[in-house]
Amino acid sequence: MTERIVSFVMSGGVGSRLWPLSREDNPKQFHDLSGDGSMLAKTLRRLTARPQGETPIFLIAAERHADRVHTDLAGLDLAGGGPLFEPTGRNTAAAVALAVLRTLSEFGDSLVLVVPSDHEIATPRQFWQSVEAGTEAAREGRLVVFGIKPTQPETGYGYIEVAAETGGTFDVSRFVEKPDLATAQTYLKAGTFYWNTGIFLFRAGAMRDAFMAFQPHIWLATEAAYKAATSDLSGLYMPLELYAAIPSNSIDYAIMERARDIAMVPAGFRWNDLGSWQSLLDVGPADNQGNVIIGDVVAIDCENSYIRSDGRLLSAIGMKDVAIVSTSDATFVAPVSHSQHVKKIVEQLEKSGRLETRFTPAQDRVIESGAWRRRVHHWLFQETLPLWSTSGVDERHGGFHEALSLDASPLMKPKRMRTMARQVYAFAVAKERGWDGPADRLISHGIDFMEGKGRTDKGGWVRTLNVDGSVADATEDAYDHSCVLLALAHAHMSGNPDALRLGEETFAFLDAHLEDSRMTGFLETSDGEGERRSNPHMHLLEAFLAWYQATGERAHLRRAARIIDLFRSHFFDPESWTLGEYFDAEWKPSAGEKGSWTEPGHHFEWASLLVDFAGRSGQAELSGFARKLYASAIANGLNRATGLAYGAVSRQGLPLDLVSRSWPQAEAIKAAIALDGSGGPDLKPEIEARVGRLFRWHIDPAPLGLWIDRIDERGRSLAADVPASIFYHLVCALTQYLDGTAEKG
Repeated sequence: MTERIVSFVMSGGVGSRLWPLSREDNPKQFHDLSGDGSMLAKTLRRLTARPQGETPIFLIAAERHADRVHTDLAGLDLAGGGPLFEPTGRNTAAAVALAVLRTLSEFGDSLVLVVPSDHEIATPRQFWQSVEAGTEAAREGRLVVFGIKPTQPETGYGYIEVAAETGGTFDVSRFVEKPDLATAQTYLKAGTFYWNTGIFLFRAGAMRDAFMAFQPHIWLATEAAYKAATSDLSGLYMPLELYAAIPSNSIDYAIMERARDIAMVPAGFRWNDLGSWQSLLDVGPADNQGNVIIGDVVAIDCENSYIRSDGRLLSAIGMKDVAIVSTSDATFVAPVSHSQHVKKIVEQLEKSGRLETRFTPAQDRVIESGAWRRRVHHWLFQETLPLWSTSGVDERHGGFHEALSLDASPLMKPKRMRTMARQVYAFAVAKERGWDGPADRLISHGIDFMEGKGRTDKGGWVRTLNVDGSVADATEDAYDHSCVLLALAHAHMSGNPDALRLGEETFAFLDAHLEDSRMTGFLETSDGEGERRSNPHMHLLEAFLAWYQATGERAHLRRAARIIDLFRSHFFDPESWTLGEYFDAEWKPSAGEKGSWTEPGHHFEWASLLVDFAGRSGQAELSGFARKLYASAIANGLNRATGLAYGAVSRQGLPLDLVSRSWPQAEAIKAAIALDGSGGPDLKPEIEARVGRLFRWHIDPAPLGLWIDRIDERGRSLAADVPASIFYHLVCALTQYLDGTAEKG
């Protein structure tokens, strides 16, 4: 019976030698460079084509490329394999160690095949014949590599020097890095040198032993990350903190150049690593003059040139032996013989902070920080605030309308206390940001209505009022009180004379009637009935932080700290990086689907609040929790067709509510802004992308000053009206965006 071979595809590279086409967010392996699909898809198909024997196929890729990976995996039978996602790149030694750990844990001491994702191998049958030729040596415990007999003095490849040959395999004498031209010529003449394909075959136990002998730190650090990994239907995810601690090294330096008794199989397949524009010229469909022409190109009297346009018209006359590659934001020109040196350009661009090496321009992804400022400012201050400060105000009965129709006429709906408070908050924030509208009058108008119509005998606030201001539901709800406190804090900062007194009265009610007597958070309502939810606590945290900002009193920060303790102990699941919504009286997840219900929008809200609290309290480690919440929401909570956050997903990443509402997209902007300044990666392009999606799907299709609140999974509007309760989400997120990009204005 043919032995099982567990295959691993390494797909973590950036492919900077093919810039400006290949970039950090869309590297070489995801491009169709020679026809018949992306390099990655072709590699996976080649592995599935093993003539005989079991071949589970795994893919080791960057977590940021998860969307592209899943696209290329669609429709392929991986025979029990799947993707393993690296939260950050740690070079090929870590990837190989990860492959070995996965194999040992699932398949024991099986044979392991490790291949790059971005090589052109035109003959799958010959590929597998070469691999099978190395299995006997691998079974004996040797590390096996595959070499290509050189056909010219290539300076872009590493080399393998071989000695004696036994039974179709050669003993490896040494590995040699990419040589200069003169050295490459001597290698060609010697006849004992082969190009190194970067393909490896070995017994899992043999490679583990090699790591323990030569690089135990890499092995142990990778093992710790692997043991702490979480998995769902989309793949296996390593924790960032542990994976980032793995020493970064290549498998060649770490193991292969140190190990002994390495065997090499002369590869019997056609191979090209497509690592330069010269290599693409070699394999591409050439015209009668030896040119490879791709895209909107007019070439006259050109010879032996690679000319490509991924956008505008590109014209060339009299070019010989050159590479010209043009994208919508960059153009590269060089003699084909010098195209290996494109990495020097990339390095120089990186040093100067240019984004063209990292992000591929697209219609919905604007990479210049602050690019949306003019549109955001106009929408907020010229369209939205003027509309909601007039049509959104109930001048007859008091307070604010609960919703507007899509023609901006008010809808006669019951008025929720949380909505009244949120409108007060929104106008206070607008005043703080320089809005010259009647903010003081609107704040007073809202607070007078709330106090005059909505107080309870115990000093709290009712849940709902009828249109005329009579009480519809007198329930004293923690969620509503959190919104009232938030509004009063900002009203106080805006100079309202009644806000401080009302805030103090509300805190007294909160302590007397809504605080859990066991000191484990707050009750849903003053009667203590109903299941427990994390969401009201999140909004109370938001309110406590606002009052700390308004007064500087540390008592409010201590209140916030108690919510943070609940987050750590009960709300946050460290295994899945998710946040629970529904709980029983003992703070255990609710039974059934509710217990696994998570909302990406709340992940984003918590992320920004955790960063805020971390900055005010000094508990810097909370930023790590914020990054995890953001990462899990991005990884599992987005509709891949629109890029918008779903209403809800399970802890395992299965969509539970397919509708995308406007407020989670606003909260995603706030979270990205908060995390951008918390010591993590540069999220400015992410911020621009989030603002772009909010406008693309929710704001631009709506009448002036309004928004489409609900969108189905196919991007179609489900909006019947425009709820006022969303206004504060948009005002808060977009004013923060304007604040964060003010220097660009």
